[in-house]
Amino acid sequence: MAGRDPFADILDGLRTPATRVLAPGVAWSGATLLDHATRLSDRLDGVDLRRVASRLDNGADWLSLDLALRRLGAVHVPLPTFFSPGQIAHATVGSGAQCIVTGAGSPPPEGVDALEKIALSPTLDAWRLATRPTALPDGTACITYTSGTTGRPRGVCLGAAAMRTVAGSLADAARPLAPRRHLCLMPLSTLLENVAGLYAALLADAEIVVPPLADIGYTGAAGLDVPTLLACLHRHRPESVILLPQLLLALVMAAEQGQRLPDSIRFMAVGGGRVGPRLMARAEALGLPVFEGYGLTECGSVVSLNRPGANRPGSVGQPLPHARVAIVDGEIRVDGVRCLGYLGEAGPPPGAIATGDLGHLDEDGYLHVTGRRKHVFITAFGRIVSPEWVESELLQHPAIAQAIVWGEARATNLAILWPRRADLDDASLARAVDEVNAGLPDYARIGEVIRAPRPFTVADGLMTANGRPRRDAILARHADAIAALSTDDACA
Repeated sequence: MAGRDPFADILDGLRTPATRVLAPGVAWSGATLLDHATRLSDRLDGVDLRRVASRLDNGADWLSLDLALRRLGAVHVPLPTFFSPGQIAHATVGSGAQCIVTGAGSPPPEGVDALEKIALSPTLDAWRLATRPTALPDGTACITYTSGTTGRPRGVCLGAAAMRTVAGSLADAARPLAPRRHLCLMPLSTLLENVAGLYAALLADAEIVVPPLADIGYTGAAGLDVPTLLACLHRHRPESVILLPQLLLALVMAAEQGQRLPDSIRFMAVGGGRVGPRLMARAEALGLPVFEGYGLTECGSVVSLNRPGANRPGSVGQPLPHARVAIVDGEIRVDGVRCLGYLGEAGPPPGAIATGDLGHLDEDGYLHVTGRRKHVFITAFGRIVSPEWVESELLQHPAIAQAIVWGEARATNLAILWPRRADLDDASLARAVDEVNAGLPDYARIGEVIRAPRPFTVADGLMTANGRPRRDAILARHADAIAALSTDDACA
């Protein structure tokens, strides 16, 4: 079929009786997975659905649907389960998705205008949508949405060949350890887990364990039950996992408190956000096989990775074979594999992609990331947040006059607030924040509040002459209050 060539070897490699997919109540061989994917692709083709959004929990169905769309040469628009109704509507309309796939018996997600239900399989339904076709870059196979630098997340269009190339580099990077079982600990809608977990594991002929997110310990996008996470690891005994910084922090803290981690784990890749050197040092002291990496959606996910035989603590590793990295005026630029474009806006200009990250390459070619050029921050759960967006939501509340939001590498975002009335009590200010949070996706919500002792003014150096807050100055002024908060910022 047209468009299937980049994934032909992955699909052909599934023609085996060996177990390849494990989930609650599921132990599929490669041949069984291929059969599920084949029947799904035939069904989708038969009802003329070739641009398919999905909103599914982690599980075997997610993988079989994704491979069905790869086999069909169609477009997959995987939507995170933590997207708000407004973000779902924005994504489905912007992508021109013909349908959204849910678990069988589930209602259509809030935020979509569903026309009819189409049974795809005993476990999957497709809701045909009243959307208009939109133009996509030629060769688009996946539209992956960032968690949103604004309330309207950006759709990044990727080709099948790009994803296959990155997955191949990652499979080769892990080959010296040859992990035989990979446990997916991130949402499969996350490009990092999709490419570095699913596709790389399929190329390496490894088993893939895909438990639902609740079995991993997630509660929303920013909640994590550590005992559940530990139980999941012991139950499945993986040899490889991919961790966000907050997951690594949780495991390090558990191990430091005497909790035993499975001795099966041989490769723990960590990325998706900034990992502090203190946290990596703590992991190393525990003997955890942690390898830090770096990447971005526009480059098909992972760009560089520490790996067996090429590991330099403090760096994010050497660039993988598909990526070429240069430093221009202190900014990291990446060439090689790249996205096809963005939805509804111009894609990156020709040439190397400007990442917005600051860093340097050392004499041995290891990449070191030292900061971010703009105000956008990445939480400890790997969610990209623009503080200006959240601040604008806070400032729309009648009780809040000034707001600064920060959450770089933190488990919860914090806000420094000044109320519109100086006599407003703390309880009322907290209620105002709760009301704003109710309209935000949970990765953008405020978990901790610092009440400023006085308003931000030009006179005290906290505002510009044209009325904009001086972010760094405000954070520095409240550094003691930030440090006193209970949130563990060990990965900051």
